[in-house]
Amino acid sequence: MISLPFLLALATTLQRAVAVPHVKPFAQWKRQSSTNVTSSTQVDLGYEVYEGVANASTGLNTFKGIRYAAAPTGTLRWQAPQSPESNRSNVISAAKPGPTCPQSSRARPGAVTSGVTGSEDCLFLNVYAPQNASDLPVLVYIHGGGYGQGSAAADMSGIINANNDSFVGVVIQYRLGAFGFLAGDEVHRNGVTNAGILDQLFALQWVQAYIELFGGDPTRVTISGESAGAGSVMLLDIAYGGTLGTSLFVNSITASPYLPQQYHYKDWVPSQSYYAFAIAAGCPPRWAYGNSSQTVFECLISQSTESLQSASELVSQSGTFGSWGFLPVTDDVFIQSTPSKALLERKVNGLNQLSGNNAQEGDIFTTQNITTENDLVDWIHLVFPLFTQDDVAKLLYYYASSNISDSSDGLNEFATEGTIGPTIVNVSQTATGQQQRAQAIYGESTFVCPSYWIAEAYNARGRTGYKYQYSVPIALHGVDPNIYFGPAPANVGPDMVLAFRRIWGNFITTGNPSISASVASGSNSNGTSQSSLEDWPVFALWDPRMVNLNQTGGSPQSMSLANSTSGVLNVNATVYIGPGQTNDITLVDAYSWEGGRGKRCDFWMSVAGIVPA
Repeated sequence: MISLPFLLALATTLQRAVAVPHVKPFAQWKRQSSTNVTSSTQVDLGYEVYEGVANASTGLNTFKGIRYAAAPTGTLRWQAPQSPESNRSNVISAAKPGPTCPQSSRARPGAVTSGVTGSEDCLFLNVYAPQNASDLPVLVYIHGGGYGQGSAAADMSGIINANNDSFVGVVIQYRLGAFGFLAGDEVHRNGVTNAGILDQLFALQWVQAYIELFGGDPTRVTISGESAGAGSVMLLDIAYGGTLGTSLFVNSITASPYLPQQYHYKDWVPSQSYYAFAIAAGCPPRWAYGNSSQTVFECLISQSTESLQSASELVSQSGTFGSWGFLPVTDDVFIQSTPSKALLERKVNGLNQLSGNNAQEGDIFTTQNITTENDLVDWIHLVFPLFTQDDVAKLLYYYASSNISDSSDGLNEFATEGTIGPTIVNVSQTATGQQQRAQAIYGESTFVCPSYWIAEAYNARGRTGYKYQYSVPIALHGVDPNIYFGPAPANVGPDMVLAFRRIWGNFITTGNPSISASVASGSNSNGTSQSSLEDWPVFALWDPRMVNLNQTGGSPQSMSLANSTSGVLNVNATVYIGPGQTNDITLVDAYSWEGGRGKRCDFWMSVAGIVPA
């Protein structure tokens, strides 16, 4: 007699087997495509023909607004992405990007939305290809924005040119907010959770099918992202329990990987978000109890884009300060566990990882009214609601207070050095005292420690992981894409811009981020950058070395942070602008960095199941 446990195990195995993505979802269209195009900037994808633009100033052919999936509207809402329908009546201009996806901003007092609804028909991508490219490595970039905001606006021209046109670039869009990350049991039964991440996976399958037409090599793909884009890369790294190997990508770059609480799809939090969203969209829960001819899910399918976008925004704004309302969940198939667990077990896809964080990741996500330890404890309970008093006591121990107190005049606020003096736990360029403790807690738990964990996960089983920190004042969360993509801010010198772009470029083309001594030093070097960066060491548990990207020189200038942080940080910070900006790129011990960050990350790993993350 076959036992019930055996049948359950078999059912789970079969479910996961059928859930593995189709290897060639575009095969039918590729058979209909033609290489007999009329110009070097024309591509035939089988389902559509696009005419790109040859940019004389960059030497690149650009193709914007390429459709990679059918419009996820109507009955395709909250379903896995589908192949595009045929539209071959005309050649489509690829001079302009496709419409952005509906947006939902993060929770903060007085938040004002842009008023732009966006279009659900938004699954488009942009390609940047060197002219006459052939068999080049490929960089795929996934934008950030808390899984609720953003678009494929990043211009890849600068980073490609800075690396001698040695790779092809792709920037993708994916469903956001409730459109991409609505969860709950009813969604799981009638559609898919994590639809936005499945969009990203589908875009990677598109790259495998078509990037050769643009001069790219599908066997040498690097996926990259910043913030939620890096969080997405992290989830793709652990997708399907790490069983994808190198079928979709070889290398990954995670810049400030965003790891918020990741619940199971039918846990209380995503379930409550589902019903709050339904009520706001005009589909109250009476549909869930058989009191209507429609289910809640069916009702949501029938609602307008505008109603759903407004409901998504409303739910997101009702959350904890700095958070978004709709986030990835553990779905048991595509995402089989929390990232912390998968990374600890080294269940990852691809071969090589480059992961980084910024010096001050948590500032803009932390409410700015924490002046006493009681305030701090109240905030901890709000942000980590499952923590017990013992958990809070341990947290306060690892983030111990110093004699640095809050300063009303801002004179005590400065960037830490990382190796000596006060640490990020107690002082930064925006805060001191209890406020800074909170900012350090949020920054390390949500961005910094996940970067440590993912770099470490790749140093086994024939893989390699590398780690860096970006520290040029003021190194807030989200400032780095302007450096590797541009336009760079005035406080970042041209030598740092080139070094950062070459680090990415070398990793994309070789799987190793090492740069030459001359690039690390720059034209204005005073000798502080280390020539050992020509052989960047891997990030290992027994030797956790990372590269600290900083600079010296320049003239001090006070900069207001109010506008750039949407009013969250109403303080001034000192930045240094040229001339005289000089690279200061060094190898450091990541474990002892900032007063023992390694121990604090070990603490976060020990409580990751409670967070959950």
